Amino acid sequence: MVRKITHPAPVQTPGGKTIHEYVGRIRTGSEAVSVARMVAPPGWSEPFQQPSFDEITLVVRGVIRVEHRNGSVDVGSGEVVLVPAGTRIRYSNPGREDAAYWAVCVPAFSTQMAGREN
Repeated sequence: MVRKITHPAPVQTPGGKTIHEYVGRIRTGSEAVSVARMVAPPGWSEPFQQPSFDEITLVVRGVIRVEHRNGSVDVGSGEVVLVPAGTRIRYSNPGREDAAYWAVCVPAFSTQMAGREN
Protein backbone atom coordinates (compact mmCIF):
# COMPACT_ATOMS: atom_id res chain seq x y z
CA MET A 1 0.00 0.00 0.00
CA VAL A 2 1.29 3.48 -0.89
CA ARG A 3 1.14 5.94 2.01
CA LYS A 4 1.68 9.67 1.93
CA ILE A 5 3.01 11.02 5.23
CA THR A 6 1.93 14.63 5.68
CA HIS A 7 2.72 15.18 9.36
CA PRO A 8 5.69 13.80 11.29
CA ALA A 9 5.47 12.65 14.89
CA PRO A 10 7.45 14.78 17.34
CA VAL A 11 9.80 12.77 19.56
CA GLN A 12 10.72 14.09 23.00
CA THR A 13 14.42 14.52 23.68
CA PRO A 14 16.46 16.32 26.34
CA GLY A 15 18.94 19.06 25.52
CA GLY A 16 16.95 21.14 23.05
CA LYS A 17 17.23 18.94 19.95
CA THR A 18 13.97 18.48 18.07
CA ILE A 19 13.11 15.25 16.28
CA HIS A 20 10.32 14.79 13.76
CA GLU A 21 9.85 11.18 12.73
CA TYR A 22 8.27 10.66 9.32
CA VAL A 23 8.69 6.89 9.15
CA GLY A 24 9.44 4.58 12.06
CA ARG A 25 8.12 2.83 15.13
CA ILE A 26 6.27 5.90 16.45
CA ARG A 27 4.79 7.47 13.28
CA THR A 28 4.08 4.50 11.01
CA GLY A 29 4.78 1.40 13.11
CA SER A 30 7.72 0.43 10.89
CA GLU A 31 10.35 -1.71 12.59
CA ALA A 32 12.47 -2.09 9.45
CA VAL A 33 13.54 1.54 8.92
CA SER A 34 13.08 5.00 10.41
CA VAL A 35 13.46 8.41 8.76
CA ALA A 36 13.56 11.53 10.92
CA ARG A 37 14.41 15.22 10.55
CA MET A 38 16.36 16.72 13.43
CA VAL A 39 17.43 20.20 14.45
CA ALA A 40 20.18 20.60 17.06
CA PRO A 41 20.94 24.00 18.61
CA PRO A 42 24.49 25.38 18.86
CA GLY A 43 26.45 23.72 21.66
CA TRP A 44 24.11 20.73 21.85
CA SER A 45 25.50 17.27 22.59
CA GLU A 46 24.11 13.97 23.73
CA PRO A 47 25.59 11.13 25.77
CA PHE A 48 27.73 8.47 24.14
CA GLN A 49 25.73 5.62 22.70
CA GLN A 50 26.28 2.27 21.00
CA PRO A 51 23.25 1.71 18.77
CA SER A 52 22.03 -1.66 17.53
CA PHE A 53 21.14 -0.16 14.14
CA ASP A 54 23.01 1.31 11.18
CA GLU A 55 22.54 5.09 11.05
CA ILE A 56 22.91 7.25 7.96
CA THR A 57 22.99 10.99 8.70
CA LEU A 58 22.58 13.62 5.96
CA VAL A 59 23.36 17.16 7.10
CA VAL A 60 21.37 19.88 5.32
CA ARG A 61 22.46 22.91 7.40
CA GLY A 62 25.29 23.54 9.84
CA VAL A 63 27.69 20.93 11.20
CA ILE A 64 27.29 17.74 13.22
CA ARG A 65 30.31 16.27 15.02
CA VAL A 66 30.50 12.50 15.41
CA GLU A 67 32.95 11.32 18.08
CA HIS A 68 34.07 7.70 17.83
CA ARG A 69 36.80 5.36 19.03
CA ASN A 70 39.38 6.68 16.56
CA GLY A 71 38.67 10.40 16.99
CA SER A 72 35.92 12.55 15.54
CA VAL A 73 34.57 13.70 12.21
CA ASP A 74 32.70 16.92 11.40
CA VAL A 75 29.92 16.45 8.85
CA GLY A 76 28.81 19.61 7.04
CA SER A 77 25.93 20.64 4.85
CA GLY A 78 25.53 18.30 1.88
CA GLU A 79 27.65 15.57 3.50
CA VAL A 80 26.68 12.16 4.87
CA VAL A 81 28.12 9.97 7.59
CA LEU A 82 27.42 6.24 7.91
CA VAL A 83 27.71 4.74 11.39
CA PRO A 84 27.52 0.93 11.46
CA ALA A 85 25.53 -0.80 14.21
CA GLY A 86 27.60 -1.49 17.33
CA THR A 87 29.84 1.59 16.96
CA ARG A 88 30.25 3.67 20.13
CA ILE A 89 29.57 7.29 19.15
CA ARG A 90 28.47 10.68 20.40
CA TYR A 91 26.76 13.37 18.31
CA SER A 92 27.11 17.12 18.95
CA ASN A 93 26.74 20.50 17.26
CA PRO A 94 30.04 22.42 17.53
CA GLY A 95 28.79 25.24 15.30
CA ARG A 96 27.30 28.68 15.92
CA GLU A 97 24.03 27.95 14.14
CA ASP A 98 21.35 25.29 14.34
CA ALA A 99 22.31 22.06 12.62
CA ALA A 100 19.52 20.45 10.59
CA TYR A 101 19.90 16.87 9.44
CA TRP A 102 18.03 13.74 8.41
CA ALA A 103 18.70 10.37 10.02
CA VAL A 104 17.84 7.01 8.50
CA CYS A 105 18.13 4.02 10.85
CA VAL A 106 18.05 0.34 9.82
CA PRO A 107 16.36 -1.32 11.63
CA ALA A 108 14.16 1.51 12.91
CA PHE A 109 15.28 3.67 15.82
CA SER A 110 14.06 2.89 19.33
CA THR A 111 15.35 4.24 22.62
CA GLN A 112 16.07 0.67 23.77
CA MET A 113 18.20 0.01 20.67
CA ALA A 114 20.09 3.32 20.94
CA GLY A 115 22.30 2.02 23.75
CA ARG A 116 22.68 5.43 25.38
CA GLU A 117 25.08 5.77 28.28
CA ASN A 118 24.04 7.77 31.34
